Amino acid sequence: MNASPSEATVSVDATRVFHRQLHQRLPVAVSGRGITLTDAAGNTYLDASGGAAVSCLGHGHPDVIAAMHEQIDRLAYAHTSFFTTAVAEELADLLIETAPAGMSHVYFVSGGSEAVEAALKMARQYFVEIGQPQRRHFIARRQSYHGNTLGALAVGGNEWRRAQFKPLLIDVTHVSPCYEYRDRRDDETAEQYGQRLVAELSAAIDQLGGENVMAFVAETIGGATAGVLTPVPGYFKGVRELCDRHGILLILDEVMCGMGRSGSLHACEQEGVAPDLLTIAKGLGGGYQPIGAVLAHRKLVEVFRQGSGLFQHGHTYLGHAVACAAALAVQRVIQRDGLLAQVRQRGLALQGLLKQALGEHPHVGDIRGRGLFWGIELVAERASKQWFDPARKLHAQLKRAAMAEGLMVYPMGGTVDGRCGDHVLLAPPFVATEDELTQVVDRLRRAIDVVIAG
Repeated sequence: MNASPSEATVSVDATRVFHRQLHQRLPVAVSGRGITLTDAAGNTYLDASGGAAVSCLGHGHPDVIAAMHEQIDRLAYAHTSFFTTAVAEELADLLIETAPAGMSHVYFVSGGSEAVEAALKMARQYFVEIGQPQRRHFIARRQSYHGNTLGALAVGGNEWRRAQFKPLLIDVTHVSPCYEYRDRRDDETAEQYGQRLVAELSAAIDQLGGENVMAFVAETIGGATAGVLTPVPGYFKGVRELCDRHGILLILDEVMCGMGRSGSLHACEQEGVAPDLLTIAKGLGGGYQPIGAVLAHRKLVEVFRQGSGLFQHGHTYLGHAVACAAALAVQRVIQRDGLLAQVRQRGLALQGLLKQALGEHPHVGDIRGRGLFWGIELVAERASKQWFDPARKLHAQLKRAAMAEGLMVYPMGGTVDGRCGDHVLLAPPFVATEDELTQVVDRLRRAIDVVIAG
């Protein structure tokens, strides 16, 4: 049995780290192996969320560590204004080989927010270069999350993250998310609901003027803000057709849901669409080094090549050699070990375990997801879908209760509208066994019961 987590924490008065929460004592992580992390007091935790859906291969994978050692012994860093590196070129080749149709180049960054920021700038520069500088509007969705840099925060629809920074954000039009559990009417099929959402987007485009819109930005599968919102059939095909009709770029954000998390390498494969720009991170490098990327369609790259010849943007650590080596090793392991098929198989097992343990739970309103990417929405009353009082901060209580059970999950509040609603997100490593997934669900059930009883 685990000891109290407080035995492995640093005092809030002693730390000099500017933590994101300044009143919380955090356990000190000292080691990780497989899907388990261990703190300084010897307590172990099943990492059922991959941190923030990052650790797709779990912790301490020997192949990735060996690749990083080999690269750092050869070359750790070379600035991309002077050099490229063999490992960056090789990783780009691999990513384009498996990319959605039309993608030709990869722009490497250090994480998801940077990837989204770069994609927004690519969209703007593209229209400037083709002589349409009047296009200045982005359309995105409420209850989305695209990162914490100012551009990414502006297109994001996470209201509590945006609130205090609104004076600094560009003006972005937001339309409804694809939130079937709460927003599909009883008289609609899933396909009709999707058509209604596409019509709403069409109306927003018409209001702004299609000739003035740069891009529609969306997570293919909604991430942490609303808890794994899966698209209904036909929705993204309708979005793609609408964007094409108006010459608008489609930017899909797969920072959290991509790189195998949903059971295919890119979540958009399951929707039968290819975007113009695709952002990836998290599962790209599996947490072994900070890395993200934008996959760009050849039509953008050719415009830049034939026009200014440059992308007017950059960061110091673009294409960092050790980060590229880690990501390349992660992707090779996924291919070699057939982990996409395993994600689909384990995903079905996890779905079954969740339905069995929580499907009839009086305070579980919805269980939704794909592959090894699942959200559980908690409700005060199932029939009405009424949420818990936000003042209760049920999601924060659940995180603490789960940690006490030796379980890491990713709860969030504001599921419904940025203020109301609670959910918990699961994104276990692709290498998790069925026995480990059983333990995850058992511990989660206990944690949910503890916080609701409290």
